[in-house]
Amino acid sequence: MHELVQTVANSDEKTALRQLVYDLSASGKKYFLRNEILQAFADYCHHSQKPAYFFHSSSLGKLIHYTHEIILEEESAWFLLRPRIGVQEAWRLGANLTSFEQMTPQELLDVRDRRVDRYQPQILEIDFRPFDRGSPKIDDPRNIGQGLGFLNRYLCSQVLTAPGYWLEVLYDVLKRRQYDGVPLLINGRILSGTQFAQQVRLAIGLLSDRHPSEPYEKFRYELQDLGFEPGWGNTASRVLETLALLNRLIDTPEPAILEAFVSRVPSVFRVVLVSVHGWVGQEGVMGRPETAGQVIYVLEQARSLENKLREEIQLAGLEVLGIQPQVTILTRLIPNCEGTQCNLRLEKVQGTENAWILRVPFLDVNPNITQNWISKFEIWPYLETFALDAERELLAQFRGKPDLIIGNYSDGNLVAFLLARRLKVTHCNIAHSLEKPKNLFSNLYWQDLEDKYHFSAQYTSDIIGMNAADFIVTSTYQEIVGTPDTMGQYESYKNFTMPQLYHVVDGIDLFSPKFNTVPPGVNEHIFFPYNQKENRDPNLQARVKDLLFTREDSQILGHLENTNKRPIFAVGSTTPIDNLAGLAECFGRSRDLQERCNLIILSDKLHSEQATNSDEAREIERLHNIINEYNLHGRIRWIGMHIPLMEIGEAYRAIAARGGLFVHFARFEAFGRAILEAMSSGLPIFATQFGGSLEIIEDGENEFHVNPTDLDGTAKIISNFIDQCDMQPEHWYKISEWVTQRIRNKYNWELHTKQLLLLAKLYSFWNFVNQENSEARGRYLETLFHLLFKPRAEKILEQHMQR
Repeated sequence: MHELVQTVANSDEKTALRQLVYDLSASGKKYFLRNEILQAFADYCHHSQKPAYFFHSSSLGKLIHYTHEIILEEESAWFLLRPRIGVQEAWRLGANLTSFEQMTPQELLDVRDRRVDRYQPQILEIDFRPFDRGSPKIDDPRNIGQGLGFLNRYLCSQVLTAPGYWLEVLYDVLKRRQYDGVPLLINGRILSGTQFAQQVRLAIGLLSDRHPSEPYEKFRYELQDLGFEPGWGNTASRVLETLALLNRLIDTPEPAILEAFVSRVPSVFRVVLVSVHGWVGQEGVMGRPETAGQVIYVLEQARSLENKLREEIQLAGLEVLGIQPQVTILTRLIPNCEGTQCNLRLEKVQGTENAWILRVPFLDVNPNITQNWISKFEIWPYLETFALDAERELLAQFRGKPDLIIGNYSDGNLVAFLLARRLKVTHCNIAHSLEKPKNLFSNLYWQDLEDKYHFSAQYTSDIIGMNAADFIVTSTYQEIVGTPDTMGQYESYKNFTMPQLYHVVDGIDLFSPKFNTVPPGVNEHIFFPYNQKENRDPNLQARVKDLLFTREDSQILGHLENTNKRPIFAVGSTTPIDNLAGLAECFGRSRDLQERCNLIILSDKLHSEQATNSDEAREIERLHNIINEYNLHGRIRWIGMHIPLMEIGEAYRAIAARGGLFVHFARFEAFGRAILEAMSSGLPIFATQFGGSLEIIEDGENEFHVNPTDLDGTAKIISNFIDQCDMQPEHWYKISEWVTQRIRNKYNWELHTKQLLLLAKLYSFWNFVNQENSEARGRYLETLFHLLFKPRAEKILEQHMQR
């Protein structure tokens, strides 16, 4: 990037750059984002009659395409350049816009503070770079999010340089395996790594003549005499395979062998899924609008984890010890539960043998608040006490420590940090959705938004949670580092300012192997293809058909004049982010779509008085106004009510059975559970280009990505698809089959859970090897928690006490 910048600075193109900066300055604005910069450059090229190549291929054109921000000051212009994914550089065009100089991250944060008139010369700096020195790093941005594979290769390369050390480490890790004080894998007869390797070969010889299906109990005591306890397998063939993998790993360590062996090591039996803030239930409640996706995710993950753990315990031969898997969803107990079961301390997860929802109440400091549901923006003062109370409850529930704690969302990850730190167990971070990238400039203007959103507590919590985690699970690659054109959600925490509070100089190492992309699954018992007629319930079909097309109800707006038109279906919450009103406007502006299609919207609310906040109320009113403004009556149907998941699954199938399509028009979508559900049901889908859908819908299917800011362009894309289907009816069926197979092959809970448990095992092993650096980081995070987070949370509590 240095060479490109200097080329522009020392060529005739410098004049064009200066003119571009003057043009931007003439607008009166001082802060410009990438789309504004590209548009301004395109306008300059047009007015200056530059040749076509100049926009893309000139040195200045390349520089502008790398530019994601421009900040204007008196006699200088600051450029935030992104030369490649995951890398940012700050450059200042100074000296009357004549020379470039590379600037430090700290200097860039200072200029951002000056832009909002909140600069102070001395400010706390948060910097995690010292803790990352000496740690292995991914060097190719294309491999970000593949931490498991990277660590496997790294560990195996280390073995080649110190084979004796590796053998002792391997022995030491395995001899520590136990369950409630009962040793697993290795007993006291084996005293060293060298002896361990010898005994492995003896055990292989012992089992070579056994019948493959001979149960473990038949030779258990012979293995114990050699120094081996239960955990290697449930049959002679399974134990032999596991020991053979270990023997190969000792002699010729290779990444594939290490992964295969680690996957068989029994080390995870008790798992905690932390999902604190809302309405985690099964009957009559599935989260609030802001948490529904997370609650469904956690419930399905719990079922899948318990099932997979049970299978692993059985294959490891640990049933002889009476070991059973235990999965607990930790959430808060809500006394005023509005007719749900969210006031029950303990509730069994449906479809499991030993997975439970454990609810712990908040400290009752103000019953008007703590007895009721609390928004994710208000929950921060109660989390530390909740974590301490939950620790006692969990230890009693498990009758021992958990092996893995998985945090969900910002609040759940803060609690997971506190629990994992105290209990010294492996911590997994799953963000689901990070608020900072969704709320543009919210960190710069945090003081103006503090009374309503308390972003200072949330962003501090995010920084703590993501750096505390042993590994981070994301649904997509772009969630970490975005695309060449857009920054990722985690990338937005790399370097940012909270003016007059702190500067984050280096908030997260994007090239750390702790990042792993592990997509979630979809419940195939609920969301299955429309053409699996044998699995569809006729009574459910009739009920949902009536709901979607004809039923009259106070929570349904709109009577369709022609129910035979091709349906366009949308499912979402009535929030500005989900942008259902934007989709209605897109439909309203397209006469072609209105003539050929009906728009059917399924949301959680219909009337503004049902809204839980002012933003939601405004979005509901906006949708009503658009329906009236474009006179969509007779062509739109808006169902605003909670319906059971089984009915939602059948709704997708009912739309698909009529040759319909699904549109996900969110302004931003971290991943998109509804996208998976619709695709699994066989619905062709058009999804927002901003977020995770870029990876759910493969790159080769770009015609199904839509821009929620381009209403006319989106309508044209959908119309073109309908044209193809009208001319070639088999085209709809081809796309329907493609989306179904896409979900079946990549987005299923069995794959997700298998990978998640493998990650927990490998990172637990890595932590044993890398103890010293982890402890230093942990101490630093505790400092941030006590000196930064807690004072912010206490201010929120003061507000609550005054209500």
